[in-house]
Amino acid sequence: MGSRVIAGLVGMVPAFIASAAQAQSGYDPAGSGPIVGAVAWIQGTLLGTVATVVAVIAVAVVGFMMLSGRMNWRYGATVILGCFILFGAASIVAGIQSAAAVGQ
Repeated sequence: MGSRVIAGLVGMVPAFIASAAQAQSGYDPAGSGPIVGAVAWIQGTLLGTVATVVAVIAVAVVGFMMLSGRMNWRYGATVILGCFILFGAASIVAGIQSAAAVGQ
């Protein structure tokens, strides 16, 4: 149960940070420069080497457990899908923003 919580947090936190940084890129209010800079730094840190190493370890552990028959295939697919969402968060947000701009 603990590994599910960790996998969920690892997948969700950078996605929210990436979406926050992307959403504010063109509409920053006056005086928000340091906050935007800090969020961009956190995004770069979590989507850089740290996230890559965590994702590689998670996929390797899930793959080993699935091969040895100790993990449900559905949970394994969820972890791998979470990695795709983690690293594709900026593209997902950009697609949502472009779809919202077309509707206006």
